[in-house]
Amino acid sequence: MPKVNVYNMLGEQVGEIELDENIFGIEVNQHVVYEVVKNQLANKRQGTQSAKTRAEVRGGGRKPWRQKGTGRARQGSIRAPHFTGGGVTFAPKPRDYSYSVPKKVRRLAMKSALTSKVLNNEIIVIDEINFDAPKTKDMANFLTKINADKKALIVMGEKNVNVIKSANNIPNVQTALVNTLNVYDILKYNSFIITKDAVRKVEEVYA
Repeated sequence: MPKVNVYNMLGEQVGEIELDENIFGIEVNQHVVYEVVKNQLANKRQGTQSAKTRAEVRGGGRKPWRQKGTGRARQGSIRAPHFTGGGVTFAPKPRDYSYSVPKKVRRLAMKSALTSKVLNNEIIVIDEINFDAPKTKDMANFLTKINADKKALIVMGEKNVNVIKSANNIPNVQTALVNTLNVYDILKYNSFIITKDAVRKVEEVYA
């Protein structure tokens, strides 16, 4: 089983924790991770883009000039795509980009992402994270003491308003709960900061 150090909020080592090798110690499947991240990004797309085709653009009902004898190319409408103000040839229309991937694929991708954090020494386990009041400065000091990267994801076992509000104003720092954790966010942030109780909850969910 992989072992990692456990730190307190002062950045001091206070122990070790054994991680479930079936979740944090599997062989990373990069293709599955790619498929799930692609799915997440596709599902986030609004799909509200729209442009008019030549059939929808106003005007252009009359033939601009006669068919023959002018020396110019024949034209049927000034709203053809090659005219200024004309329609768009392959106009984008509102559509739904979302699709689903199998549950087993999502679980394997999550385990692969978590394992990659352990292999790259980007996981930081904290015994507990708590602030007396929401304060950005306290969160910044905490991240500095544990040597977290500027891009950090903080995962908690239970919702803590003071922690969430303290991190809100720091660029590239995001908080998440175990049930909102996703593959894209795990890979997006360089430092994966997680509490001990959150580790156990992750192991329960993905066991």
